Amino acid sequence: MEPLLAQQPSLWRSLNRKLTLARHEPANILGLILALFFAYLILAPVLSILTDSFIVQVGDSTRVHSSEGSVTNYYLIRTLMSRMSELLLWSPLAHTLAIALTTVVLAILLGVTLAWLVNRTDMVGRKWFANALVVPFMLPTWTYALAWTTIFKNRTIGGQPGWLEAMGIHTPNWLAYGYFPIVVILVIHYTPLVILIVGNALRRLDGQLEDCARILGAKPNKIALAIIFPLVRPALLSSALLIFADCIGEFAVPYILGLPVRYDTLATGLYRALDSRQTGVAAVIAGVIMLIGIITLLIDTRMMKEARRFVTVGGKGSQSRVRALGQWRFSAATIASVFVAIGVVIPLITLFLSTVMILPGRFTWENFTLDYWIGQNLDTIAMKSGILLAPEFWQAAWNTVSIVGIASLCSGLLGLLVGYAVLRVNIRWVSQFLRQITFMPYLVPGIAFAAAFLSLFAVARGPIPALYGTPILLIIALVAEKMPFASRSGIAAMTQLGKEAEEAARIAGAGWFTRLTRIVIPIQAGPLMTGILLPFISGIKGVSLFIILAIPATDVLTTYSLRLIDYNYEQAANAVVLMIALLAWSGTVLIQKISGTGLAQGLES
Repeated sequence: MEPLLAQQPSLWRSLNRKLTLARHEPANILGLILALFFAYLILAPVLSILTDSFIVQVGDSTRVHSSEGSVTNYYLIRTLMSRMSELLLWSPLAHTLAIALTTVVLAILLGVTLAWLVNRTDMVGRKWFANALVVPFMLPTWTYALAWTTIFKNRTIGGQPGWLEAMGIHTPNWLAYGYFPIVVILVIHYTPLVILIVGNALRRLDGQLEDCARILGAKPNKIALAIIFPLVRPALLSSALLIFADCIGEFAVPYILGLPVRYDTLATGLYRALDSRQTGVAAVIAGVIMLIGIITLLIDTRMMKEARRFVTVGGKGSQSRVRALGQWRFSAATIASVFVAIGVVIPLITLFLSTVMILPGRFTWENFTLDYWIGQNLDTIAMKSGILLAPEFWQAAWNTVSIVGIASLCSGLLGLLVGYAVLRVNIRWVSQFLRQITFMPYLVPGIAFAAAFLSLFAVARGPIPALYGTPILLIIALVAEKMPFASRSGIAAMTQLGKEAEEAARIAGAGWFTRLTRIVIPIQAGPLMTGILLPFISGIKGVSLFIILAIPATDVLTTYSLRLIDYNYEQAANAVVLMIALLAWSGTVLIQKISGTGLAQGLES
């Protein structure tokens, strides 16, 4: 007992010294402020939407037979176990899982094949294909959906038919809408992700392992199953889980190709519930989407930890083996060329041609026009000029650049500050909390995250006014959604920056704010710019947040194009999509210039 009592003063002095150091370290204050800020910006909306599942919503008191704000299990029962549950949840869930699982299987098979051709063979043009094959991942998914409808749309939903229908070739519903086209488009979009992740694993695989097995008499199929597959298995599982999680929250493609024939997924079901003011039901559906996304990405995190078991001992002697294909070199290049044609060339050419044709599918000179780009006094009800002369287009373009630009700038700066706080604070739980809370939006699909923000900020709460219908809501939602990328970029950048420069400035008498603005930020200008541009490119082509949170007055280019689709102005909508793709590609090239890396090298990490 006496030794313990004797230790108490020293323990107290140690604790008091730590508290004193914590109070005098500005990074600790910054870390606490950021922790509170992100708890409200990220955690509070998620908790709010989950709470809505158990609280009687406005206008539902008569239906629920309880007062507004009281606790109820009505929404859970209605969504999970009522006569409407099949329509509200179970059928959309089955469609979502069918799409996601099929997409994963086909994307893995095609992606592994192309990754092997590019990285482990002497295929003709392999260096060019290394960049060209990943371009479909940079284009918005609904680019392909619009190109698909341009070609295959039939007369089921009215409006202008697709090219095939206009030429007298009937396209059945299963080909024009629903499960089949959605899967085809998502496979095209996500195959490059497999090429990047698996290709990176194949490049790091030591070819000497295969040589040793071959010398010992192992056959090629034995080498593939016993050596190559186990070593690239973590990459395969990671690709599969990331694609599955993204497919769960995919909204744009099912919206364009599923809603016309009432082929609902969880994302479009959530949109329908919000659009019909079934807030409680929407909260339950959002909770299901969140749960699937979190479970999937937690499994991915576990798989990444398991990947350490498959690290091979390399060094100066490690090298990859390129297999000579001989006469099959050109055949392999043909396979890759077909994918590039289907994934890039045909969709973009289709969209462009559709924007300069009066009637679809009629390839005659008198049918070509520039009216949908620069026309005036058009003979349409809601569109009197081409998009480049339409005030609505330029207003949406300005909203896109300003809202996404401000959000990206804030995300980049906050990401750098998070990185600074995580690496500089001496309060461990603050550092860990910032790491986890800023990564949380990556665990929640965008459509559910948008619903969560709508739940929290649609009405006034305390000193915070109702923000629905304002650009501010879109900006803060985008900031929160892009923080996983911005914070990881900031943490990675600050990891490489030592304390020596700051210590020298401190000794010279520079204050903390001066050190931050004159030393830290200028040194990290490159990573900061990348941390700003990446959210900007992603935000420009994003749909899920805007379709829930934007109104006509705050239309961005993505929602503007979708509204044109709703009005059956497909040519104009396709023109807007091409402008979005141009903006996204320009941003990608700018990132390459700043970072000094190629497209494939930048994405694979």
